Amino acid sequence: MEGIRHRMVNVNGISMHVAEKGEGPVILFLHGFPELWYTWRHQILALSSLGYHAVAPDLRGYGDTEAPTAITSYSCMHIVGDLVALIDSLGVEQVFLVAHDWGAIIGWYLCLFRPDRVKAFVCLSVPFMPRKPQMKPVESMRLFFGDDYYICRFQEPGKIEAEIARYGASNVLKKIISSRKPGPPCMPKDNAFGIKPDTPITLPSWFSEEDLSYYANKFNKKGFTGALNYYRAFDLNWEQTAPWTNTQVKVPVKFIVGDLDSVYTTPGMKEYVNGGDFKRDAPMLDEVVIMEGVGHFINQERADEINSHIHDFIKSF
Repeated sequence: MEGIRHRMVNVNGISMHVAEKGEGPVILFLHGFPELWYTWRHQILALSSLGYHAVAPDLRGYGDTEAPTAITSYSCMHIVGDLVALIDSLGVEQVFLVAHDWGAIIGWYLCLFRPDRVKAFVCLSVPFMPRKPQMKPVESMRLFFGDDYYICRFQEPGKIEAEIARYGASNVLKKIISSRKPGPPCMPKDNAFGIKPDTPITLPSWFSEEDLSYYANKFNKKGFTGALNYYRAFDLNWEQTAPWTNTQVKVPVKFIVGDLDSVYTTPGMKEYVNGGDFKRDAPMLDEVVIMEGVGHFINQERADEINSHIHDFIKSF
């Protein structure tokens, strides 16, 4: 991690931790759940060496960034507001955007609300999800996937936090990061994370005990509530984005996903990504890359390939 600078920035009424390296055009990296700026460590080092200013914040509620208590403080409007303020603080008009998981969801909102601030978007794992006005998203997920669907299980404040505390942050993080189970991800009531004390969890080769320790220390200090509040604001986002119903995302996009990703293997997702609807909703979608034998945490599992994909796309702008 040599040469990565860390600083705090005041954005949108909160204090945000930012990791950065390099000089040149800005690449803004947005992490997902349950992660931190640290997920982008390989990309920060690689892209900064190629003449870019790599910037990776801990998003609101995560790591060393402030975590407001109210669920309503985690709407897409708040998070995008944080990012626009961060971009302003960097003194640039536009950034290249690279995002994964929840970061990708927020990235799509940033492109939807403020396309003027994004030169191009490399999106990992989660495609654009157009607003469906007929039904609130959590109700829809419950109908399709049942009460044990992970997003439904995350809704009640304090409940999943208590289950995480029961097994310990380190074991839960290890289980999530090492999982190769296809979607939709479900969490049974008796053992949400499927952790068995007599069955050790083996970390994948691309995620070390040192990496796990960094994550666990930050989540033990901060807790998981801020991170989980993104899921609890799903319906609030649906309400707030009513004015953008049927609006296309007009930003150049490259989408990359692993064929073992629990998002991509959720029913309906492959059809959406490959069947023409994704291109209809994001008409400037330039390329879809399906990486074989790769799971959800694609930027860590296949760091070198993802670094090349990012550079190959953004260097043309």
